[in-house]
Order: sequence, then structure tokens, then C-alpha cells
Amino acid sequence: MKTFLTTSVLALSLATAASAEGKLSLYHWFEYIPQELLDKFAAEYDVEVTMDTFDSNEALLAALKAGKMGSYDLAVPGDYMVKIMGDEGMLDTFEPSELSNFGNIEDKWLDVDFDPGRKSSIPYQWGSTSFSVNKEVYDGPLDSLSLIFEPPAELKGKINVLDTSGETLTLASLYLGIPQCSSDREQLKQLNALVQDAKPDWASFGSDVAKDVLVSGDAAAGMIWSGFSAKARAEGAPIEYVFPKEGMIVWMDNVVLLKDAPNRDNALKFMDFLLEPENAAAVTNYAQYTAGVKGVEEFLDPEVANSPESNPPADAKGVFVEACAQDVQEMYDAIWTNLKK
Repeated sequence: MKTFLTTSVLALSLATAASAEGKLSLYHWFEYIPQELLDKFAAEYDVEVTMDTFDSNEALLAALKAGKMGSYDLAVPGDYMVKIMGDEGMLDTFEPSELSNFGNIEDKWLDVDFDPGRKSSIPYQWGSTSFSVNKEVYDGPLDSLSLIFEPPAELKGKINVLDTSGETLTLASLYLGIPQCSSDREQLKQLNALVQDAKPDWASFGSDVAKDVLVSGDAAAGMIWSGFSAKARAEGAPIEYVFPKEGMIVWMDNVVLLKDAPNRDNALKFMDFLLEPENAAAVTNYAQYTAGVKGVEEFLDPEVANSPESNPPADAKGVFVEACAQDVQEMYDAIWTNLKK
């Protein structure tokens, strides 16, 4: 299993250097974009594309802070991380007029709190974070985060937890019914006690393996992103994605223009390319989340459009992960660091 700060590298040689009019360097989540779409962009614009991958928002931030700024043109952070990166001075800005497809952004994803007016980012895909359970191992009620944080005997020692503090601690806070970014010492003690007490019941921390361990049966339950759960089902895992009564995480991943991007013009071309409905749908069909772009419906595979993970019940509750103030974040970082020892 990768450690918290490990990044994996995938070199994608999509056009020969001799014929390329330029280059494009991406920093992207693993298993989140089809090779064919990168090939299509490379062929259309005669651009050589390379991509490195990360497995959590925190790993992305740590890598950029450790010296990778200036190495990439674009990155794909989650909503709260866009704000953090903006506050850290890591993002460049662009004008809407620089993207001919800017008008394709769905209205609800246009003026967002983490990037008002979309000055540094465009929507990529959105979905939810919850957990899935193997119904052949556990046949009880599937309605509560207690199955992760205070699991029944059938699931003890068979649970995979996402290796990302933002999502794992937010789900724990939802279960406890306490605010995100709480600075209340008693609430933070409750949060720390909950995850420490649950840790012996967890088999692993793993983000990049979240799907695979459910497919292989190495885990009987696991925190997971909605699209990964849909993929696991498609690969034969007898699982159900849970919409907990306490709530789940809703997120939007975004393509951001990085400060000092070495290939800014090609970066903007790629952002514009991703805002074309057919191309946005290609990502959705591959990753099985939901695009934030108008007009994708006609290009979606039926099984993707109708997946239960992407069609929550009407009473499902979701929250975005909040970006905490620095002094508060340090307390959450301490809880996470202590948990991972």
C-alpha cells in the first residue's frame, strides 16, 4: 500500500517530440481519465502530453510544496483543496474569454465558493464519498456510518479506509454529529477517540486500492468514491453503496491552472477540450462519476447514467469537505498523524 505522501507516475507518450508543437504536463488522480481521450487531444493539437498521478488531495498539496511547482501545467484537486491552493498562491488565473467552451459549464458549478466565478479552475467530475459493503458477508441494515466506525462482528478486521484525512475525518465528524473544522477541545477529543477505537477494526488504509480490495474480497466493507464503487460492481463485487443517514461527502474535482505553468497556452487548450460535452462524457463513462458540463447526456452509456451510486435517494444528505483555518487544521493534522502511527 502506498504511504500517505506517495505519488505514482504514469508516463504517457502521446505524440513524438519531433512533431509536437508543444507539451502539456498534468498532475492527476490515478485511474481517472481514459488514455483514448489523452490520445485524442494529442492528435488534435499535436501536443506531447505527460502525466504524473497522486492518490489524495493532501498528497497533491504536499508534492507541490515539496518542489513540484513549475513542473506541471494543470492539476485536478478537489473543491476544498482548490481554495487551499489558491490561498497558498499556487494558482494562475484566466479570463472566461480565453476558453471558447466556458459557457458549457453547468450553472450550479459556475459561481462556487472555492473559486468564485471560475477564475482559476473548471469543473471536472463530481460525485460522493461514502462506503460500500459486501452483502454476502453482512446482510444487516445498510444505513449508517456505524458500519465503519463501530462495526458489527461480521465486518471487524475487514474494512478498508481511505488514506486521506480530509474525507476520513469528515465522515467521522458526520457520524459524531459534530461540525467540521471544530476547535472545541471536547469535540476534537471525541473525534480522536472514535477513530483510535475504530482503528483495530480496520484492515487497511488505502485510496488507490479502494476498489480492488472489494473486488478481490480482501475487504468486506470500505470507504470509497461513488465511481469506484460502480466500477467494483461492474467487476463482479457483490457490494452495495451506502447513503448513510448521518450524511455523506459530496465533492467536485476541478482542473486548475497552476501558477508558472510552463505551457500555459496548451493548458488552456486542454481545459477547453474538457469542456466539450462529448469529451466530458468520455471521462464520465470511464470514471463513472458526473460531469459538470452541459449537454453530456446524449453521450453517456446507459449503465453509467443509471448507476445507483450516481442516483442517490431523495432524502440523501451530503456535505462538502471544508477548508479549515490553519490553526484548526493543525489540530486535525495531529489527529490524523497520530492515527497513522
